Amino acid sequence: MTYEQALINAGSAFLLHKMVESKELYKITRGVYSRVKYPDPLVLTHVLYPEAVITMDSALHAYGMTDVIPDEIHIATSRSSTRITKQEYKQYFTEETFLNPGAINVERDEGTVRMYNRERLLVEVMRRQASLPLDYYKEIIISYRKIINELDITLIEDYMTLFKKNNFMFEILQREVL
Repeated sequence: MTYEQALINAGSAFLLHKMVESKELYKITRGVYSRVKYPDPLVLTHVLYPEAVITMDSALHAYGMTDVIPDEIHIATSRSSTRITKQEYKQYFTEETFLNPGAINVERDEGTVRMYNRERLLVEVMRRQASLPLDYYKEIIISYRKIINELDITLIEDYMTLFKKNNFMFEILQREVL
């Protein structure tokens, strides 16, 4: 939670300080507090960067599409956003019009996370397939084949039409996923 939320919870700055001392709350970083000592990194990311969207490796792992635990938290931000210099983040700058389609709030054990839905995530994987290791890409595609009946194909096609040169994505969808 943010400092403001923690302050409202505690009632006053003095009581907030006492809660931190008694380990009812933990100060994670400047302006961020948690009820647990080691919060979910994705929830922490949402608190630190509320406009960012969890994407690629981090979202794929969160959805169980891969068992590869990412070394960094992958987030998409608008092109006008400030560069995130923390080493634990991999930032993808995205046009403002492309950032929000498919972004949803997902409830996790410790809070809310803003990430792309599985349909939009598939489009992101197809867009970046040339830069992904082949075995990792195959693992993701196999995971999508297993859940293809749960996906909204029309929604995937709508997301693909947002991007230029989307014909290759339609081919990938037909050839490799469906």
